[in-house]
Amino acid sequence: MGLSPRLDLRQAQSLVMTPQLQQAIKLLQMSNLDLTAYVEQELERNPLLERDERAAFDTPPERAEVRPDAESAVIVDRGGGEGADGPSPLDQDYNTDRDEAGAGDMAGPVNGDAEGGLDALGLSLGAWGGGGGGSRDFMDDERGLEETLSRPESLREHLSEQIALDLDDPADRLIATHLLGLLDACGYLTASVAEVAATLGAPEDQVAGVLARLQRCDPPGLFARSLKECLALQLADRNRLDPAMVALLDNLDLLARRDMAALMRVCGVDAEDLREMIAEVRALDPKPALRFEGEPIQTVVPDVVMRPNPEGGWVIELNADTLPRVLVNRRYLARVKPAAKGDKAVQAFLGESLQTANWLVKALDQRATTIIKVAGEIVRQQDAFLAHGIQHLRPLILRDVASVIGMHESTVSRVTSNKYIATPRGLIELKYFFTQAINSSAGGEAHSAEAVRARIKALIDAEPPAKVLSDDRIVTILKGEGVDIARRTVAKYRESLRIPSSVQRRREKMAMAGG
Repeated sequence: MGLSPRLDLRQAQSLVMTPQLQQAIKLLQMSNLDLTAYVEQELERNPLLERDERAAFDTPPERAEVRPDAESAVIVDRGGGEGADGPSPLDQDYNTDRDEAGAGDMAGPVNGDAEGGLDALGLSLGAWGGGGGGSRDFMDDERGLEETLSRPESLREHLSEQIALDLDDPADRLIATHLLGLLDACGYLTASVAEVAATLGAPEDQVAGVLARLQRCDPPGLFARSLKECLALQLADRNRLDPAMVALLDNLDLLARRDMAALMRVCGVDAEDLREMIAEVRALDPKPALRFEGEPIQTVVPDVVMRPNPEGGWVIELNADTLPRVLVNRRYLARVKPAAKGDKAVQAFLGESLQTANWLVKALDQRATTIIKVAGEIVRQQDAFLAHGIQHLRPLILRDVASVIGMHESTVSRVTSNKYIATPRGLIELKYFFTQAINSSAGGEAHSAEAVRARIKALIDAEPPAKVLSDDRIVTILKGEGVDIARRTVAKYRESLRIPSSVQRRREKMAMAGG
């Protein structure tokens, strides 16, 4: 067969993602603060958009009433917006492959009635295509050079990366995230272990264990509860926390008074050694968080707020304080439209501005409805955790939520990114409600990985020195309790709990019993 150029005509059907639809998907992933910044930019660009000043007083935020015994969360009030029924244009599993025949437009598979979904938002496949000279492309990068420069890493970002790498247990990550939110501007913890445990409904020893691991994060000295502890953490990181240095830290008041004679007596060192010790202490950083460009902690503002319902269950609503609301200024359009007759450029600009304004209003309305649906279903399925504490965190995956509310898993994933909910257990990121599941050996309901970890720890804590449980024995006990788990999984969970092997535990317990 010879090689020669040829021209083929092919017919294919695909859904082209217009710039509007791409931006609508991006809006769904934004937090309320990021969305506010985006809306502010649009208010500056578009003369037909105006801020809805009445929203904070007259229009209640979108709400959902959640009852644990119901099959799904029920939308009871959408703040005066349009109905929530019908297909959602955001509920599509779009990929990012480029259609070779689409002149560079984004293409993806169609899920359900795509035409109806696009029309519901006032979009069409060619809505922002050529023609009329008034087209606009959100993909054009009109940012200035100063907006493309890199910014320093914040302390929250720096610590979040370490938490993700060091903590495998979802419950421990949730505790770590809560502790991260309690840091002050200097990097000190503003609450006690007992207070955090009471808020989250977690055991104090679990909170203390997570705190001990966080205190080993970089930079050293963070998560301390006093100046003495902050300095001790930094000295321990340098392997310089010897008994003499501990005595010096116990008597910082003498150091402040420059009582060298008393310090030499309590530390048991001579004058030269004391000078070296004081020099080491002075080289430490008493406020380790301030090195992060004056922004040690970025305050996390909840996107969703929940509260108990007097009639039972929960009430979920969007945070009206951070939720931007806009209106289309049709009076201004009616006033300037007659003056634009005969000027095609002005008419094209007004047409484009009106289309953009209508799209943004509908996109914000659809985004609010989607977030409330997802958050309400998550709260319904995790009601036991919210009511009784972290030990009752049930296994949950994206598919569990998506199947109930009738959306795609990718939509649920976008909603749970970068969004926080204020709960009676503290401020929690939506994605932390999703935990792994372990099957039941009896064919019943699956068990949460966190519950299985807690059970393994309880079995090991209760074992006598003469009958230390091996991993195989723990597997047998758990299978007798209906947990289908493999030996390697038990070993992984045991190691994540910092529990040594059965051989090491037997030696330690026999040594203690013999002493």
